[in-house]
Formats: sequence, structure tokens, C-alpha cells
Amino acid sequence: MPDAPPLADPAALDRAMDAFAALAPALPLAVAFSGGADSSALLLACAARWPGQVQAWHVHHGLQAAADDFERHCAAVCARLQVPLRVQRVDARAAPGQSPEAVARARRYEAFEVLASTDQARAAIKTVVIAQHADDQAETVLLALSRGAGLPGLAAMPARWRRGGLVYARPLLDVPAPAIRAWLRARGDDWVEDPSNADERYTRNRIRARLLPVLQELFPAFRATFARSAAHAAQAQDILAEVAAQDLAACGQPPRLAALRQLGPARRANVLRHWLMAAHGQTPTQAQLAALQVQIEACTTRGHRIDLKLGQGRVRRVGEVLQWQAEPAGAAGTSARR
Repeated sequence: MPDAPPLADPAALDRAMDAFAALAPALPLAVAFSGGADSSALLLACAARWPGQVQAWHVHHGLQAAADDFERHCAAVCARLQVPLRVQRVDARAAPGQSPEAVARARRYEAFEVLASTDQARAAIKTVVIAQHADDQAETVLLALSRGAGLPGLAAMPARWRRGGLVYARPLLDVPAPAIRAWLRARGDDWVEDPSNADERYTRNRIRARLLPVLQELFPAFRATFARSAAHAAQAQDILAEVAAQDLAACGQPPRLAALRQLGPARRANVLRHWLMAAHGQTPTQAQLAALQVQIEACTTRGHRIDLKLGQGRVRRVGEVLQWQAEPAGAAGTSARR
């Protein structure tokens, strides 16, 4: 078993920031700043390394009474650091059946895009940095495993990616949460605690409170080993994406049934997922994809019909190709027919 690094080593954050700085991130940059320990440390570290080149972006989710206090705390910190603070208010309330965490995450990225668009003339923000850390990454891997996720889920959170014309980065992904708090305490800096982080109605919070301490006791290096597994999954997914793009080019868009039948089941499933996501933004369930595979295999006669519910629409046979069409709101589903 590999030795684990000291869990609360404040120098771990400095090493991570040195490594990030060595990548020469495009400036100026914005720090996603909630006022919590992780984003506070990231803002302080970025402001020290790139004075005059940093903004703080705060998203006011409007989900709890303390949200106004969070904003006031962020304003005070930014005034002390002489860092511009931009605030975007969103309505992150989840509708029945929606994941509160997923909705809040979606509203947060929408807010970042709004802030970026309003900054183009003045600041031209190039990079947005987010303070998720090694514990967050381990929680994400465990959530993916609990849901039976495939490689995209097991790849967890990337350290760097592009979205909406911006580069996003997570410089602290290798830093344990205790090390971040130790770094702040060593500097004498404070932060706010979001009371929702202790609410064990959320699965991620239960993992943090109950499971991570057990993993720390049994496998002290679990943060590093989980991150390594996530990196392997991400690399494998990159290869699958390349193969899927090549296969889709060979099968055509929309894909020809005869060409799809020439592929083995695993490779066919790979290209179907790629086509549905790339062309239509749809992610099939395992059951939907399996049903579609059965129909493609059976589709050897001109009269064989394919009409399957998939995502927010239906996959149908049209001549010798597959097509996906959005389903009108309220339309009743039908089973596959021949």
C-alpha cells in the first residue's frame, strides 16, 4: 500500500498552485468564490500570484437565508484584497424530481457564462478557476460507482476543460480538504461554513461525513489512488470517443443500419452513444440502448420497423438509416413495434 502524504500539510496547497502557475494559465482569470474555505484559499493564492489579474465571481443561489451573509463576507474579503467582486443572482430551486445539486451546478455555470459575456469589453476573462479538491474528487468517484456509471462518470472531474469559450481549471484537485484549512489557519484567514454541507439528506454529504473517515483509516492513500483510477478512466474514455467519431464517420449521419450491423455490440453501443450525444444531446439509459441494439440486429428486412423511446424523443427507422426525433411535450410513449 502506498504511503499517504500528510493529510493537513499546508504546503500541499502551495505546491499545487506552483504546478498550476507553471502551466501559464491565460490571464486575467476569475475565481469562483463562495466564501467557503476552499474558494477562499484559492482566491488568496491567485491574488498573491497574479496581482491585478484576478476577479472574484460569486453566485448567489438564493437557496437559504444565509446567502446574503455569504455575499457580504465575500465583499469584505475582496475589499481587503483589492480584488474586484462580481455577483450574479440565480434561482437554483429544484423542481420536483430534479436533483438539487445538479440544478445548482447548472445555474452556477449559466451564471459564469453571463459574467463572462458582460466582462468581454472590460476584463476579457480568459480562465475561470474552481476550488474543488481531492476529497471532492474522491466523493465524485464514489458517487459514480454507487450509480453504476460508465467511464465518463468514473473519470470524475477534469483538471482542465473548455466550455462556452472559457477555459476552466481546478488547481486544487490533488490537495486534501484538511490541508486547505490548515493553510488558511496558518495565515490567520477565516471563511464561512455553508450549513447545507452538514445536511446528510444529500448523498455527497453522507459520503463525506461517514465514508471518507473510514477510507482514511483503512486506506490512507485513497485520495491519490482514486484520482489515479479516475485519470485512467478519462484516458480510456478519450480513446473510445476517438473510435466512436471514426465509426460514425464510416456509418454516416444519420447512421446507416447496414453499417451499424457490421460492428460488434460493444463498438456499436459506443458509436450510438456518441451519435445521440453529439448530434442530439441525448444520453440513453442502459435499457434503452440494449433495446435499440436488439432492434438493429433484427432489422434485416425492409418491413422491419424501429420506434423506441430514447431520452426526450424517439429513435425511428427511416428508410435505411436511424433518426432521432424530439417528442412533443405530453406525447404518450409507445413500445417498440415491428
